[in-house]
Amino acid sequence: MILHVDMDAFYAAVEQRDRPELRGKPVIVGASPTGRGVVSTCSYEARKYGVHSAMPIRDAYRRCPGGVFLPVRMARYAQVSEQVMEILGRFTPAVEPLSIDEAFLDVSGCERLFGPPAEIARQIREAVLAETGLTCSAGVAPNKFLAKLATELGKPDGLTVVPEEGIREFLAPLEVRSVFGVGKRTAQVLGSIGIRTLGEIVAAPEELLRKHVGPASAIHMQRLARGEDSRKVEPLRQAKQLGAERTFGHDLEDPVELRRHLLELCCEVGRGLRKQSLAGQSLRLKMRLEDFTTYSRTRRFDRPAFSDRVFYRESCALLTLEPPTRPVRLIGVAAVGLVAPEDPAQGRLFPPSEEEQRAERAERAADRVRARFGKAAIRPASLVGQDGEVTPPAPARRKRRSDSDV
Repeated sequence: MILHVDMDAFYAAVEQRDRPELRGKPVIVGASPTGRGVVSTCSYEARKYGVHSAMPIRDAYRRCPGGVFLPVRMARYAQVSEQVMEILGRFTPAVEPLSIDEAFLDVSGCERLFGPPAEIARQIREAVLAETGLTCSAGVAPNKFLAKLATELGKPDGLTVVPEEGIREFLAPLEVRSVFGVGKRTAQVLGSIGIRTLGEIVAAPEELLRKHVGPASAIHMQRLARGEDSRKVEPLRQAKQLGAERTFGHDLEDPVELRRHLLELCCEVGRGLRKQSLAGQSLRLKMRLEDFTTYSRTRRFDRPAFSDRVFYRESCALLTLEPPTRPVRLIGVAAVGLVAPEDPAQGRLFPPSEEEQRAERAERAADRVRARFGKAAIRPASLVGQDGEVTPPAPARRKRRSDSDV
């Protein structure tokens, strides 16, 4: 049996715990309500007003003007997260963190110590509440998909168990959007052919699904709708990507300004990879336009890369290949498919050129300077103003990401 544990409204809950006067109030964590960022998370009191994660912060303010808007305190949340993960590790060594506030646990073989899986989940929830003052929800099921789905259905502060003999009964009445990867548009397509529940996905002819959503999606949906998921808990799961993105203070149209932002983001991603001794097999460029249209483009490298210069060159090539048609609200860069730089499994047919080796040495030397004197101690010349000071091209909100989902 697999457990999935997810903290309830984590960032907001930490703020309410640390500041008791905020308990019972709508707390919204993210950007300034007068800015252009998004909601990171919000308390359940705020959700009653229709506020939710990833909502533009100004929309959240319009819906809940009386809410308490707070900045993200990532260092504090990481500290509490370590405490929670330590608690989970007491019950099984097979803990796979998904993010800062949730994890899968494989409790096979732990029954003699702690009892059956549902009892283990109960003990975990009690320990987390007693030691952190925070509530969490848990799902218990035969596989990852079912366990995570059970957690979501039991939120907040709930425990849901899906027994192996009751899987189909549990899944059949759920809406199609319960399947990971089925968004609003796909749900509309399925609804147009009379499919609105997981039970109806299972009963539908595979040919019908293939025709409307494609072969791969049809197989994926029917497999999950039957409750089938063979993924194992991976305690040492490596991040799949590392990226950085920026929401601008005002929409940008100038390609020179966009490239300056790209350069700074590429440097940030490169530093992060070198610090963790990782390299990316591909680069992904993401853009969100003024009308919130969002798209991304990916380019695969000849060999895994961690160089600022390589990331910037390839991201500029993608930007030139498909320039934005409207002013840009957000831009982001991510290294995808992370591996060890010298991993022989990647088949490095050609060693780096002498020029590439010089660039690598220079970037690593710059990393050492920044580690000693600060991030602004050494920067690309194009990011330095005439007076010698670093001048960001425009006010922006930075967001650092390590892993995906997403």
